[in-house]
Amino acid sequence: MGFDQYHEPANELSQETRTFARVIASLTEEAEAINWYEQRLSLERNAEARAIMANAQQEEFKHFGMALEFLLRQKPKWRVALKDILFQEGDIVAHGEEAEEAEHDA
Repeated sequence: MGFDQYHEPANELSQETRTFARVIASLTEEAEAINWYEQRLSLERNAEARAIMANAQQEEFKHFGMALEFLLRQKPKWRVALKDILFQEGDIVAHGEEAEEAEHDA
């Protein structure tokens, strides 16, 4: 069984880089699952089935958040950038530009 998550020879990568790649893969999988549930919820008419799917989607979102937090702990500059974007009111693009400046200054 091969793993496509590496773009470099796996045996040459550090354990930290391999863990990082695994968590990135998990983050991607969680985002995909959130999307799948969103699509199912948009079509499902049965209230009980919708409740189950909504609960499952929330679990996937929680897992997404945990994986993201792990990555931010590994890459402090990412946290610097994201703190200026996430949970902010106003223009998202403007916040992104500010975050980019803050990341370069860190």
